[in-house]
Amino acid sequence: MYETRKQRPLSKPNFRLRMLAHFGAALMLIAVSIGIGMAGYCGFEHLSATDGFLNASMLLGGMGPVNAPATEVGKLFAGFFALYAGLVFIVTAALLLTPLLHRLMHHFHWDER
Repeated sequence: MYETRKQRPLSKPNFRLRMLAHFGAALMLIAVSIGIGMAGYCGFEHLSATDGFLNASMLLGGMGPVNAPATEVGKLFAGFFALYAGLVFIVTAALLLTPLLHRLMHHFHWDER
């Protein structure tokens, strides 16, 4: 997927495309995660779609839920979704930073032959 140290660094237009691909993957991960959160809050806690979106977005953003879960299954869902949201945050940061860090390291270790 990435070039080796013996290959030239990616051109700027191709690097922009790589960044867009990683950004798109991060967006898809966040969209799917919000969908899972909305489904869980609407199904287990009987919240409206807007409230489900708000709670899922707040958890994915690291702020915490707005509505405290009332049911036992809702509490379990909220706990597991909070753990999942923490991992999504880490994976999203990695998706966005990996091409930049690879390019930086590639410039330092590129063998010009």
